[in-house]
Amino acid sequence: MFRTMKQILLSLVASMALTAGATSAQAACYADYKAKRDNPLELHYGVMQVSSCSASQAAPEVNARLAGQGWKLLKLLSTFDDSGLNEKRKERAGQYYLRF
Repeated sequence: MFRTMKQILLSLVASMALTAGATSAQAACYADYKAKRDNPLELHYGVMQVSSCSASQAAPEVNARLAGQGWKLLKLLSTFDDSGLNEKRKERAGQYYLRF
């Protein structure tokens, strides 16, 4: 009986460790960017949540999501985690803060 309880406890601890690892591996990533739309010319700065904090992987995602709304990505400025979501970015992005 002691062996069974020990196995259950070890399984529980292992499961919790795997869950914690998976959660930290899936931390939120964001990108800030500049975009434009023609006829008439419109420009905007925005922030969106992306699936990767790698700029090379985030750029196509940002471009595709913007294109779906008629916008063209001009420049991916940076990628960052939750710590980069600040009031300055929120104010600057205005209606384009986490819109897409």
